[in-house]
Formats: sequence, C-alpha cells, structure tokens
Amino acid sequence: MKQMGRWLAAGAGAVAAAAGTPVVAAPAYAAPCPDVEVVFARGTFEPPGIGATGQAFVDALRARLPDRSVQDYAVNYPASLDFATAAAGVIDASNRVMTTAANCPDTETVVGGFSQGAAVAAYITADAIPEGYTPPPGMTGPMPAEVADHVAAVALFGKPSSGFLQMIYTGAPPITVGSRYESKTVDLCIPEDPVCSPGGGDNGAHGAYAVRGLTDQAADYVVAELTGNPQPVDQAAGG
Repeated sequence: MKQMGRWLAAGAGAVAAAAGTPVVAAPAYAAPCPDVEVVFARGTFEPPGIGATGQAFVDALRARLPDRSVQDYAVNYPASLDFATAAAGVIDASNRVMTTAANCPDTETVVGGFSQGAAVAAYITADAIPEGYTPPPGMTGPMPAEVADHVAAVALFGKPSSGFLQMIYTGAPPITVGSRYESKTVDLCIPEDPVCSPGGGDNGAHGAYAVRGLTDQAADYVVAELTGNPQPVDQAAGG
C-alpha cells in the first residue's frame, strides 16, 4: 500500500496548494469548434497527454458518435507526487472548460479524469473552495454557474477515496462533485482498487479500467447524456 501511495499520491492538495504554483492558461480556440470536447486529466506518472484510460474512453466515445466530431484536450499539469502541482491541473482544466463555453457555445464539454486526474476533474466542479484553504494564484473560486450548462457529463475513473487521501495526506480537502454536476456524473471504481475502494486490495486493479470495460461503460453513460436519454449506471463495477 505504501508503494501505491507513492504512485498515486495525488490530487489531495489540488485546492490546498502553496503559492507559486504555475498557472497554465488554456489557449484560445481556432475554428471550427468540435461538437464534443473531452477535457481529461491523466493519472500520476502517466506521460503528458490524456493517458491510457483517457484514450480508451475517448476512443469509445468516438466509436459511439460517428456523426459528431469529438476532440480531446489533455489537462496540462505535472501529474507528479508533488501535491502542490495538482492545483495547476485544476486551474488549467477550469480555464479550458470556461474558454470552450465562451468561444464555442454549441460545443458540449465532457470532463473526465483518472486517479489523481479524477480528483482534479472533480475539484473543478466544486461549488466552493473548501473552507480553510487558501487558493493559489490563478484560482479565483468555482467556475461560474452558467458554465455547468455547457458541460454535458463528467466521467471519473478510480477517484481517490477519502480514506486513501487521509492516509497519504492528513487534512486533504474532500473531493466532492458540485451540485450542478452531480446528476450528470459517472464515478466508477473497481471494487478491488485500493485507491477508490476502502475494501480494495489489488493494486493492479487500479490500472484495469479499460480492460475491465469501464471506459466503455462510461462512454455509454456519456452518450446517453449527450443524446438526451440519461440512464442510471452502476457506479462501482468491475466487469
């Protein structure tokens, strides 16, 4: 478990980062705007990009939406063990979602993340910055309420549980999906995954979201949201 803690150590400090965290602003859009944009944050130690779980999820969405353009945006943050730098992901993801809403109002945004990235993705939906935490430069508060109308769905994979966060970082702020996003969020956890499941004991399960079919399950959920036919989903399923 100690090794898993080092690997995942994660987004616990995303909103409790120290001052001086780099702020990476999302670039302006170039025409044409996509029908759907997936803003995805990779997991700890994955190379820059959307990561393996993110790629499987985006590929599944594209396969299910052949008549729509689906663009992905990789949240720009270190995805390292330095808790403070997770704030850069929160800032960058928020900026991207708000930029898309302003410049491409007809684009439907899907927010997602894996592991530490799931924490980052969830934090940007929060109704407020947790009491007692001073936001770093570039983080001015929650996204405007109207931005939620441009976010079609949120997909979280292996989001760190409260117990896991407290084990690796005492006093970590809770990861709570905001009220404007809760009804359109799929939060998937493999039962054996110790990062998201208190009873999990298989470290290998943490990297198995694609092979266990949960990226496909999340894609089905998101497509239902995009097409106006929302469906319930088993939030903790291992396939």
